Amino acid sequence: MIQFGTGGWRAVIADGFTRENVQILVAAMADLMEDEGEKGVVIGFDRRFLSDVAAQWAAEIFASRGVPVRLIAKAAPTPMIMFEVKRSGLPYGIAVTASHNPAVYNGIKIFTAGGRDADETVTRKLEERFGRVRVPEGIPYDRAKADGLIEEISPQNGYIDSILSAISVDAIRGAGLNVVLDPMYGVGRTCLQTILMTARCNVDVIHERRDTLFGGRLPAPDVKTLGALREYVTENGCDIGIATDGDADRLGVVDEKGRFLHPNEILALLYYYLVKHKGWKGPAVRNLVTSHTLDRLAALFGEVCHEVPVGFKHISAKMAETNALIGGESSGGLTVRGHIPGKDGVYAAALLVEMMAVTGRRLSELLAEITAQTGELFTAEANIRFSPEKREDILSLIMREKKLPPFPAEVSDVSYFDGCKVRFKDGGWLSIRFSGTEPLLRLACETADPGLSETLCALTREYIGL
Repeated sequence: MIQFGTGGWRAVIADGFTRENVQILVAAMADLMEDEGEKGVVIGFDRRFLSDVAAQWAAEIFASRGVPVRLIAKAAPTPMIMFEVKRSGLPYGIAVTASHNPAVYNGIKIFTAGGRDADETVTRKLEERFGRVRVPEGIPYDRAKADGLIEEISPQNGYIDSILSAISVDAIRGAGLNVVLDPMYGVGRTCLQTILMTARCNVDVIHERRDTLFGGRLPAPDVKTLGALREYVTENGCDIGIATDGDADRLGVVDEKGRFLHPNEILALLYYYLVKHKGWKGPAVRNLVTSHTLDRLAALFGEVCHEVPVGFKHISAKMAETNALIGGESSGGLTVRGHIPGKDGVYAAALLVEMMAVTGRRLSELLAEITAQTGELFTAEANIRFSPEKREDILSLIMREKKLPPFPAEVSDVSYFDGCKVRFKDGGWLSIRFSGTEPLLRLACETADPGLSETLCALTREYIGL
């Protein structure tokens, strides 16, 4: 019942996400720590249904196994939890969250020393233990806390201060920017609002209360879910609208015209700003379904852009290997060298506001400046639900038999190192892969022609029979 995907373990509440399964996972982590000879864990949770309760379930099992627990007492952004793992020097951390998944889901993300997303080596070791792990009777939370086995902590100030020290607060103070935040009923408001108000931005907030149903929508910041934010920006003359997903490791942005910026554009904007205006140097890293605009920018700066499989752990690993300046993905997660080695929507948002203040330019103007140098690329995407039987049909057709539809563009090569990625001779590409967090088939295509991108996606969907 416990299977790790690209972003930890996620399951439907009361189906796969149960007290028993949480305890099995935690007991396996305790076994692994015992084998490795180093114990200690940071636990945090978001605002989802059962997240706070499940965090206590986990703490009780860890305490019974003699693992020192530092539990963040209030709902916290996932990047804050990663920050605390790094700051405290502990070997592990967990966040009880299902990130941007629907409200019926919950889950657990696992972090290793330094605040990194657990890689396949760690998750494989845990999976090998699930069938034979012994789950102890947990020590009741209040007793474990009284006995000093569980320590409640509040790392919020340290996390906020780390971001304030990394951005140009003085430049932002002089810009008088009007910002509206949409935390999507999640955990992003307090930290981001505090940072921006410290820098003297005028800040409004929508959707800030706790709602375990997320207002009846996905807590994922995309063009479909941010209609209210777009309207607020245009009706109130805001300079920027910023949304964070349920656990605040991803962000969505609306420019001063009320236009939703694709995460591909955000990644390009920040890389452009860090190199051209701040004078930083280094390659970039993106996953295989993220825009190749980043490759073009890197080439303009005399750098390279590295491609990795989907899953931020791959981005973090490649950044460490290459000393890359920035790494990101088309779903809205990114990080910058020198910060935590994982996604942080709060820090990314603060950098975007700094960029506007330092350059004195609007988001739309900066994007036009980039496009004039790289050319424009157009992305088409489709996320398609399917039956278990259909999954096998798709695997057989695309991955095993390696059959593809007749494309109206000449194919250059095809790779299968994470799903199927078709590259075309004109520089475009199309990706077919299963989601690692939800039962979805994800199609993504990018070309210099918006009509062609849509056509290639539609042709592939029809060929697969979805």
